[in-house]
Amino acid sequence: MEHDCPFCSVNETSEQGSMPSNSLAHIRLDGFPVSEGHLLIIPNRHAADWFDLTPAEQKAIMELVEQGKQWLEEHYQPDGYNIGMNCGAAAGQTVLHMHCHLIPRYAGDQQDPRGGVRWVIPEKADYWSSR
Repeated sequence: MEHDCPFCSVNETSEQGSMPSNSLAHIRLDGFPVSEGHLLIIPNRHAADWFDLTPAEQKAIMELVEQGKQWLEEHYQPDGYNIGMNCGAAAGQTVLHMHCHLIPRYAGDQQDPRGGVRWVIPEKADYWSSR
């Protein structure tokens, strides 16, 4: 547990009691959501990013991605999803405790959603119009 880590310093179980979890990871609502229902899947052990997780922790995270999708289907009925992990400061990671974003997407939430996660580098995202 890291003293200044926002994911280690919050008792996730009491905060998100109805959210799916397993012995190695848990789900919580994102505190700064991109869309309604934006979820974070977080390992219980403090680890910097995906590559610092054990294979068992990686498996636990991916199981919760599927369970999170089912939870979102029941509660929000999104039309699509973005799934993402920022690994390292150069990739935009600001909280140095691994977390996976499961972002529900809704028809019409963006005028043109093509490219999805490719927009992390905007000048390279629109590859289809440069053909």
